[in-house]
Amino acid sequence: MKRNKMTAGILPMIFAGVFTASGFLTGCGRKEEPELFRYQASFLGVFDTVTSVVGYAPDKETFTDYMEELQKELQEYHELYDIYHDYEGLSNIKTINDNAGIEPVVVDEKIIALLTEGQEIYEETGGRMNIAMGSVLSIWHDYRTEGIDDPENAGLPSMEELQEAAGHTDIRRMKIDKGASTVYLEDPEMSLDVGAVGKGFATEMACRMLEEKGLASALVNVGGNTRAIGTKPDGAKWDVGVQNPDLESEKSYLHVMQLDNKSLVNSGTYQRYYTVDGKQYHHIIHPDLLMPWDRYTQVSILCGDSGRADALSTAVFNMEPEEGKAFIESLEDVEAMWVYPDGTEEYSSGFLEFER
Repeated sequence: MKRNKMTAGILPMIFAGVFTASGFLTGCGRKEEPELFRYQASFLGVFDTVTSVVGYAPDKETFTDYMEELQKELQEYHELYDIYHDYEGLSNIKTINDNAGIEPVVVDEKIIALLTEGQEIYEETGGRMNIAMGSVLSIWHDYRTEGIDDPENAGLPSMEELQEAAGHTDIRRMKIDKGASTVYLEDPEMSLDVGAVGKGFATEMACRMLEEKGLASALVNVGGNTRAIGTKPDGAKWDVGVQNPDLESEKSYLHVMQLDNKSLVNSGTYQRYYTVDGKQYHHIIHPDLLMPWDRYTQVSILCGDSGRADALSTAVFNMEPEEGKAFIESLEDVEAMWVYPDGTEEYSSGFLEFER
């Protein structure tokens, strides 16, 4: 979650002319309801990605206010969940990592909520999604960054190096004191990496904030974490495409799903990777193998909570097919789709019920 240098001062630039009214009314047909117009917005920098929104509001000013609140909220989460940068007067995930083995850190409740969610997902998935894997993930991050910057000299970390780091990933040594609002990593070599859940969690919380402020109809996409707020004003659901992991295909989407108050999140091998000796190594590291796993090219999760969908997409990606399918079928309000390297697709029992 490196901070984009464009982030500072971006609001004045973004909201000058970014909104576009579609020029038509929603046609609800009930006079007592306000007339709503379709607007869209996008901005850069938060979680180092593009955030885009399509929504309905009575006027441009109201929609602009919503978007300013959205960007402000997401920016706060971005800084709190950052593992690379310090911010003046702010204790974030990096602060917790820097104080591993030293002392507890007083943090915002938004961090407590995320890390508590991380603990629960770890237990629920049998450790397939572990926010305490920072020591391992940082090694892969460094090798990937160097490999992208200098492809001719790209290399792989040694298994000895990875196994040594894996000895410092015991999430039980992350101590959360909710009463004192502190987090302490008992192991001085331990570090947190919330990349598999942070963006989705922030998306979910930000969308709930918008709903509380009155936005009842919107589709929010934060770098691929898509969250539907309600339906369109005429009752129609939002159309959201399932990314085709084969980026060379003329077909951009494998399916178009219809969502209302749900999220769709993909984890795929095409998102962040580098190449060593002609082989691509993606960013999803299996917690047992300590290596990228090539069982699938993509796992998609459809769920009522964007943070949960984000975490489960990584966890299920790291499960054997039968284990993953049984796990998803045991959950309520969760559906999944698996794409294999040969292009074969499999689905949970209710996934295709949401297809347009």
